[in-house]
Amino acid sequence: MPTLVFVHGSGCTGEVFAAQSAAFPGSFAMTVAGHTTPGAPASISEMADDVVTQCEARGIRNAILVGNSMGGAIALELAIRRYEAVRAVVLIGSGAKLRVAPAIFEAIERDFPSAAHMLAGYCFSRSRKDLIEPAAAGILAVGAAQTARDFHACDAFDVTERLERIEVPLLVLTGENDVMTPPRLGAFVADRVPGASARIVSGAGHLAMVECPDDTNEALRAFVTTIVS
Repeated sequence: MPTLVFVHGSGCTGEVFAAQSAAFPGSFAMTVAGHTTPGAPASISEMADDVVTQCEARGIRNAILVGNSMGGAIALELAIRRYEAVRAVVLIGSGAKLRVAPAIFEAIERDFPSAAHMLAGYCFSRSRKDLIEPAAAGILAVGAAQTARDFHACDAFDVTERLERIEVPLLVLTGENDVMTPPRLGAFVADRVPGASARIVSGAGHLAMVECPDDTNEALRAFVTTIVS
């Protein structure tokens, strides 16, 4: 049975997958190196190396990588490498190219607490203001330096010309109201990876797994069934 391995996005930790960890016993919601200790991988490729290290340390050799935003970039990188432990990939609010607005870097440098609340606001649909404060607290805990490194790694990421190398099953989930990685970016990936599919999570923003955990988990279960059947 494959192990679901959850990989978080910029300024986050594995805690954003709490609802999925509870729903899928035996899964692994990792936190990429640097988010809990000083020093960090500076690129998506280096972060992917860390994911490999953590999976091998846990003896995970049959993984379904589920990545949100930056985590999706990491998952795509490993699928393109054809890392042998990757059985399938799920992207949540991610894409093949993750350009970051210069205003985000400026905001992080100028006033990080305000930037954290701004970024948290971008993560959810307008109806879920209750989720902003907890998300902002998580970003603040990660810190300005690491959050900036994450976004710089995303800004440099572009695998639009390498997607055809992916040979594993791939599902793209995008929140209907995602303003950071809108549905067209997910559709772009699905259209260029043979056999891939895209699905919209109704009413969700960028962190669909937090805002709409039941719908996200249902989509994951259905996808896992296709892998193991």
